[in-house]
Amino acid sequence: MVSRRHFLVGLGAVSAAGALSACESLGRSRRESRVVVVGAGFGGATCARYIRRTDPDIHVTLVDPAQQFVTCPFSNSVIGGMRSLEEVTHAYDALAAAGIEIIHAHVDDIDAVARRVVLDSGEQLSYDRLVLSPGIDLVWNAIEGYDEAAAEIFPHAWKAGAQTLLLKRQLQAMDDGGLVLISAPDNPYRCPPGPYERASLMAAYLKAEKPRSKILILDAKDAFTKQQLFMDAWEELYPGMIEWVSRSAGGRVVRVDAQAKTVHTDFDDFSPDVANIVPPQRAAAIARTNNLDEGRGWCNVDPLAFESTVVPRIHLIGDAINAAPMPKSAFSANNQAKACAFAIVALERGKAAPAHKLMNTCYSLVGPNYGISITAVYERSNESLSTVAGSSGVSPLDAPAATRALEAQYARSWYANITRDAFGY
Repeated sequence: MVSRRHFLVGLGAVSAAGALSACESLGRSRRESRVVVVGAGFGGATCARYIRRTDPDIHVTLVDPAQQFVTCPFSNSVIGGMRSLEEVTHAYDALAAAGIEIIHAHVDDIDAVARRVVLDSGEQLSYDRLVLSPGIDLVWNAIEGYDEAAAEIFPHAWKAGAQTLLLKRQLQAMDDGGLVLISAPDNPYRCPPGPYERASLMAAYLKAEKPRSKILILDAKDAFTKQQLFMDAWEELYPGMIEWVSRSAGGRVVRVDAQAKTVHTDFDDFSPDVANIVPPQRAAAIARTNNLDEGRGWCNVDPLAFESTVVPRIHLIGDAINAAPMPKSAFSANNQAKACAFAIVALERGKAAPAHKLMNTCYSLVGPNYGISITAVYERSNESLSTVAGSSGVSPLDAPAATRALEAQYARSWYANITRDAFGY
């Protein structure tokens, strides 16, 4: 009997291996192509690595200002005191050892006509194909009063690193009996179940250390992914500790005053001891300033090769794109990156991009030994993505404790595997 986990792993392997075999059968490039990849997270690092390993004749340059990558996946475990920040921080040494040129710099401009990327150092990089995996920008002041200065008092922690540690310190410093407020944004945004996993792992910490404390989730939505799974788990693990308020019940945060430490909805005012404000998001600036989002906030691509629908030879992957119904997740970015890499290799050899299917599995930890998940498979249809009929799966509501513990174990294994796959160690 094939378990659900082995089926998912096998499906991902078949999808990737099929595309790789298709590319390998095309023959070597007649000349050295140059591919520049901007953004070295799960999307960019994976894409650079798979282009290089599929065709070593292609020169791959990976550009990112950071010396290391701090992952958003499992950063909630850092906030909840279950991991250190170092355990979710990853170096690029193995990518460099694989022959990928790595440049730590900001990209100031893209000249799509001349096919050049201009760095903040003044250096210019020529490309045959450009891959952008720039991630997201937070939309400051979309919530009145919430700007970069306010985020130093009410952290968002939606870009892992210093903000993660700030929120963790605030939680640890809070007195027992305090109120933690989480403001969740409307769709779409990075990691749809993230605010609810965060509330869960905060609750795990508070239950052990400050059991009289409460967590209030104010939501700009009326429903969220894996909602019943989360709510059932909260009732079982943290009874009376977590309250969720939907948009229609007055949960949309419209204004904050960080200096006064107040949060305001359309109907109520709150004075939390700790406030985690997750604002609306959009594609990172490098995509928007080159109008790859067409002023809409997110970038449209043809998901066969993830090539921009606006500018040819520019490919986009990860959180910056509109790939609905595929969510903005590390798993999605990693899968898109492989499809994009195989397509670029084929296109640079003068061949058609191979067909593919994509998948996403999203694990959430509700407690150290309590995991839940959701999964789906996607295919290209009329230059967009659709969910393959019958492919969607979700953890059963009535699963026994042993199954929840296995899901938590699978989540940790997934993290170890995807970071190894992306960063090459």
